[in-house]
Amino acid sequence: MPKTPKPYAPSRRSLLRGVGSAAALGALAGCGVPAAYVKAGDRAGADLSATDKRLTWANWPLYIDTDDNDETRRPTLDAFEKRTGISVDYIEEINDNDEFFGKISPALMNHQQTGRDLIVMSDWMCARFVRLGWVQRMDRAAQPNVAKYLDPQLSSPAFDPGRRYTVPWQSGITGIAYNHRKLGREIRHVSDLWASDLKGRVTLLSGLDEAFALLMQGNGVDITKWTAADFHQVCDQVQTQISRKQIRRFTGNDYTKDLVSGDVLACQAYSGDVIQLQADNPDIRFVVPEEGAELWADSLMIPDLARHKTNAEKLIDYYYAPEVAAELAAWVNYVCPVPAAQDVLASSKDKDTAALAENPLIFPDAAMRKHLAIARDITSTERVEFAKEWNKIVGL
Repeated sequence: MPKTPKPYAPSRRSLLRGVGSAAALGALAGCGVPAAYVKAGDRAGADLSATDKRLTWANWPLYIDTDDNDETRRPTLDAFEKRTGISVDYIEEINDNDEFFGKISPALMNHQQTGRDLIVMSDWMCARFVRLGWVQRMDRAAQPNVAKYLDPQLSSPAFDPGRRYTVPWQSGITGIAYNHRKLGREIRHVSDLWASDLKGRVTLLSGLDEAFALLMQGNGVDITKWTAADFHQVCDQVQTQISRKQIRRFTGNDYTKDLVSGDVLACQAYSGDVIQLQADNPDIRFVVPEEGAELWADSLMIPDLARHKTNAEKLIDYYYAPEVAAELAAWVNYVCPVPAAQDVLASSKDKDTAALAENPLIFPDAAMRKHLAIARDITSTERVEFAKEWNKIVGL
């Protein structure tokens, strides 16, 4: 497990840049266009895993542990290869959900191989893949660690009940970060962002899928079953705050720069980012508002026609062994989807590593979990209308 500070890892929560190809294709699927949807019986290809001991895995940059002295080595992945004899072609090629969707969707839409056996995408994007029939159902009987150790709070999202097609890689919380020393007070509610002493010193996330849930929770909405009226209310409120010049700007992951510089005193933020910022500035705090915060995940999927499905399932299950999950969590610092890894970290002889077990932004405690919820995804029918409305407000 790493004992030295790692380079800053950009957030895996990427913004929705516009209606784009993903939204348009989602709308087609919602209208029942047959060219996009793949029937369950047509998703599997010939599985070569028994004789071809390899797989190709597409992931985001800086989203796996690396050796402190050699960044080309990935200790947990190297151990998997040694243990199983399966060679993994690990490609850090995903920088944006929509961009990657556009990259592989032509193959999937035309029922062709993508050249990848495993991909990691944010759950709101995973929902599109599941609806389109572009990912294969996993054999849970071959994944005992997933069945035993997957965080119950992440185990059955609305778009994939029982996680038959997806498995969380890492999770996180969208809440509020603020500089306690410079602000001189605590933030406890979403509505605190609209206080007069924060005028012009607040940022919100620009991505529709990243921003809306927390703002709805500030209105007391149950985000597991929010409505169109709830969405339009949030848009009206944000427009009002723009008119008041309360909001400095809308950001992607660059909100961290504003918070560190002091140009911004409070902002929508991701838990994993704040852990890293706190290492250099303990005055920066992260809060789950009393009304609640969004719990999200980036999840593993096996695309249609993948040629090494069994090998991919073995790798997924390997990362759900508590010892392996703990080693990964100690490096990436996001919410670990394997709660049993907490005891592994706590038993570490290294003081700093053991301290991670007590960090509620990696292992949320019971009190925090009561305030966390997974938002229902935006349907393909809703997306085109909602994206146009939101992007007009934030200037995308």
